[in-house]
Amino acid sequence: MSDAPQITDSHCHLDFPQFEGELDALLARAADRGVHRMVTICTQLDKEPVVRAIAEAHAPIFYAAGMHPMSVGKAADITLEDLLRLADHPKFVGIGETGLDYHYTAETAAAQQASLRLHIEAARQTGLPLIIHARDADDDMARILTEEHAKGAYTCVMHCFSSGAALAKAALELGFYLSMSGIAAFPKSQDLRDIFKLAPIDRILVETDAPYLAPPPNRGKRNEPAFVVDTAHVCAELFDMDYPAFAAQVEANFEHLFSKVAAWRS
Repeated sequence: MSDAPQITDSHCHLDFPQFEGELDALLARAADRGVHRMVTICTQLDKEPVVRAIAEAHAPIFYAAGMHPMSVGKAADITLEDLLRLADHPKFVGIGETGLDYHYTAETAAAQQASLRLHIEAARQTGLPLIIHARDADDDMARILTEEHAKGAYTCVMHCFSSGAALAKAALELGFYLSMSGIAAFPKSQDLRDIFKLAPIDRILVETDAPYLAPPPNRGKRNEPAFVVDTAHVCAELFDMDYPAFAAQVEANFEHLFSKVAAWRS
């Protein structure tokens, strides 16, 4: 076992073809750097059995599932009953990813909003955290999250957060978490780092979104869970913390939000 501080990759996509046949080696590389857990995300219901099987076969891997906003209207619909049924699995730990993406798929905005509200209801009923994807939809996202929270509380992480300060403020005021991906480590992302620096340290998570968005020194390459450590080192500097202290803090944050994972370990 590595002596490196333990940390969790809170969001990756290990069922994607970029990782085919490599999971054992990928897990070994992650463990060498202290990445002892990861949450792999299913973005379409028809792929859930494959993602579930990955989590069942590998002790460090947990999973979540939902309908990615860019798939709304293109893939088979997901229902509230589907999500409630999936939540019974002991390694199913989050609802999503869901959200709004107006960058590529603005034509389905109304359907995306309906899907988002359905996922919020699933998070509310199960007590599992909602996993949000938001791109070029800050105003609608802040409005819907706030409206729905007023109807009944739920927990949430703004995955791969790269939106504006107003959405960050709205999310934090609701008690939600912001997750730092490799984007936050890019040299030209100082404005984004400034937004994160205003967040309470107990509301920060880290992730890879692998196979995408590898941080330096691997930018432009295929991302993988081991590289979350590189992002976390940048984040530690941002919060003026040494790396072991930062890793311990984000581990505590992760276990507070993803309490089903913490219960599994205990």
